[in-house]
Amino acid sequence: MKLALLFTLLSSTVAVYADVAVVVNPSNNSEISDQDIARIFLGKLKKFSNGDKAVALNLKFGSETRNDFEKKVLNKSSRQIKAYWSKLVFSGKGKPPPELVSDKDILALVSADSNVIAYVDAASVDASVKVIKTF
Repeated sequence: MKLALLFTLLSSTVAVYADVAVVVNPSNNSEISDQDIARIFLGKLKKFSNGDKAVALNLKFGSETRNDFEKKVLNKSSRQIKAYWSKLVFSGKGKPPPELVSDKDILALVSADSNVIAYVDAASVDASVKVIKTF
């Protein structure tokens, strides 16, 4: 019984601290800083350093990986991000990145489009994308 409880606690702790990988298409050779990543996902930066358009993709609202990304990279809670985008949408100054349901969907789009930047659980990364940063 104690062993089962210990395993459950350790498993849940690992899930809370899972790494988030920011990924791009392998053909994207832009230099991207941590600050650039945050600015792209907040709609403040529209292009990569090579001049190509940057298209950010989000995982669905409330997903654990998205919550981790928002905390670690954007330094904001989900509630703060929702309020941020609501304000921009209402004022006509921006719209949030499209949301996808799964890491698999994200990886498929990133591997097909050199303009896309996204994030996934680091354990989901495969050879079809390039990891530019892990948080």
